[in-house]
This record gives sequence, C-alpha cells and structure tokens, in this order.
Amino acid sequence: MEQQRCTLCPRQCGVTRQEHGESKGYCGLPWLPGICRAALHFGEEPNLSGSRGSGAVFFSGCVLRCSYCQNHLISRHSCGKVVNAAELATIFQELQAAGAHNINLVSPTPYVPLIVEALRLQPLRIPVVYNSSGYERVETLRLLEGLVDIYLPDYKYHQADLALQYSGAADYPQQAQAAILEMVRQVGLPQHDPNGMMQKGLMVRHLILPGHTKNSLAALQWLADALPKGVYISLMAQYCPPTGLMLPTELQRRITKREYAKVANALLELGLEYGFFQKRSAASEEYLPEWNWL
Repeated sequence: MEQQRCTLCPRQCGVTRQEHGESKGYCGLPWLPGICRAALHFGEEPNLSGSRGSGAVFFSGCVLRCSYCQNHLISRHSCGKVVNAAELATIFQELQAAGAHNINLVSPTPYVPLIVEALRLQPLRIPVVYNSSGYERVETLRLLEGLVDIYLPDYKYHQADLALQYSGAADYPQQAQAAILEMVRQVGLPQHDPNGMMQKGLMVRHLILPGHTKNSLAALQWLADALPKGVYISLMAQYCPPTGLMLPTELQRRITKREYAKVANALLELGLEYGFFQKRSAASEEYLPEWNWL
C-alpha cells in the first residue's frame, strides 16, 4: 500500500514511503514502524520513571542520525518487530496494564500518523510522552495536539555549525526552537499528581558534549529567554563515546568535571532551577537498554 509523500520531519524529503522496505528518503524508513523494545523503563527522569517505570516504546530509525548516537544500533535503519496501528495500540495497552506510569514514545517522529491512529483506536488512562530529538516540524506536532500529554524534546544545539557537523542539520536550532514553542503552547507548564509523577507539560533535555560548553551555555540562554518560568530543564551528563562508531577526536572522551560544573552553574545563574541534574556517573554504556526485538 502506498502512502502520501512524506514531509513529517524538517528534511521534507517528499518521498513515498511504502508500508515495508527501505525508502529513498533521508531516514530510509518504511511507513510501518519497527519496535526494538517495549518495556517498563527506569532510566528516565524520576517524575517519569517513578516506582513502576515508564512504558517505553523504542521505535527504530531516526530523522536526525547524530554521529555520536548511543542508540545507533537501532537508529540508522528499520529493525525490530514491525507493527500496524492496531498492534501498536495493543502494546500501549499491555504496558498500561503492567503498571506503567506513562506511555513513552522514543524517537517517534517518522511514525506520527500511525501513532495518532493507534492512540485513537484505544484511548489510554495514563499520560503519553513524546520523547524526541527536538528536530520536528510544527505542522507534524499539531497532529498530536490533545493526544500527547508530556513533551520531552532535546535541545541539542544552539550553534548551526555543530548541528551540521554532528547531525547533518544546519537548521536544527531554528526547527527545534519553533517545535519547543509549539510544544509548550500545547501542554503548558509541568503538572504532577499527588505522588510527584508528571501528568502534563514540557520538559526539555540538553546533553553536554565534550569540548562544547559554549554551545551548552548558548542553548541554556535561549531556553531561559524563550520559555515561561517553571518549564523543566533536564541537564544531561551521560555522554559516553559509543563503541562501533568513527568519532571525531573531540568526542572520543567523556565530559570533564570542569565542563559539567561550568554548565550546571550557568543553568542555576539563569534561573532555570526547575528540573534535574544528571550525575556524571551516568556516562556509561551499562545504562543503555537491551534491544530485545532486533
């Protein structure tokens, strides 16, 4: 079955993606997603993982394809268990029945229309989390309005040259900024239940890259200037050089204590006190999930 020309992500390749098989677009993905893992996941922020885990659904493929991706085994091609909308809806329901605090859609961008269909087929009683790179089209995000409760985007780069060098997307800053503003328009400031579990709102992640604190400081400055006070910022220190990738010299190490302190102090000075600081000890491949449906 042929699908419409794909313009879901900012690359807007305009190719026709078949249900199965490789496409000619940048992502190379078919219309139907491969699911590489669907399980209770305890590696998210505390107000998402909680005591019972986040119901994480890891989709294969990615529209950004960063050169240092820790999930490169699944992000660069279609893999895993291929599902249609009804099967995806069943996965969501099974995670909800298992006690998940939320349904956590990890790297969902290429499959938004199918996700929308699945969420409408069997509505959920728990929040839906849209967990993405931040490289999104506003038009695509609007398809999700009223269906996504929590947006969890990255804001990886404020510097276009870094975005081009590491992710092949010089327009990342402008696209991610527009996307983040649309996300906060849709869901607003974080809201929590009596147990402290996030039920709605925006939380933005930023990963500190070794040798690039200037980019991090600029990214945090934009977040402080552009977003309403109270949006959660999650400062991530987990960068660990992935095995199996050809990395530039500057990315062949973890961040230093000095780099971490510089960015963390800047975050507090900017008044971004709502959110989380990740410990540098998280920079280890032992924290990566196992892909059980490859």
